[in-house]
Amino acid sequence: MKKFAPLVCAVLVATTALGQDSLSLPTGTALKVKLENQLSTSNSKVGDPFSGRVTEAVTLDGKTVIPVGATVQGRVTKISEPRRIAGKPTIGIFPENIILPDGKRYILNAALVDTNERNGTDVNEEGQFKGAGHDGKDLTEIGFGTGGGMLVGGLIGGGKGLLIGGAVGATLTVAHWLGKRRSADLPAGTELVMELSRPLEMSAASGGQ
Repeated sequence: MKKFAPLVCAVLVATTALGQDSLSLPTGTALKVKLENQLSTSNSKVGDPFSGRVTEAVTLDGKTVIPVGATVQGRVTKISEPRRIAGKPTIGIFPENIILPDGKRYILNAALVDTNERNGTDVNEEGQFKGAGHDGKDLTEIGFGTGGGMLVGGLIGGGKGLLIGGAVGATLTVAHWLGKRRSADLPAGTELVMELSRPLEMSAASGGQ
């Protein structure tokens, strides 16, 4: 039995060292990433890859675990470009890997929680980017269509024609408006905020000090 004692001690030392050399980033840790390629409901499709660069170092206990410049890679999981009356356009993405500047790669399980895009856009609870809904341009378009119909009707038939023209103009404009599709875009350079959905096990020496 004494012959095996040194071997057992060596295994314990190695196991302890391995534990000390690893770090676990907890669920909810934020990653700030700048998108490198454009994503759009008009041109992107499910399965398309995307990538981004980490713009703010992630630290744990004073150690840099994920340095600035690390690459986040993933794929598009949903593209929806509904008609204007049917809802908001949607872009769903799934971060899959993070690659450190030294080449080390880790499986990433994270979700999009925010972007620097505004003007009515948001990110829902499923981590999907939602484009803007109805805006002032829509109301202006309908207003011009109605007003144009009223003008033509008034010139042709006076007051009665004014009302008929307005109704016809509004009907045609709204029909045209409803037929259009609303798009959403995440241009290259968009700032994305992601949060870990599960703990991320990494080497303590990966990111340096």
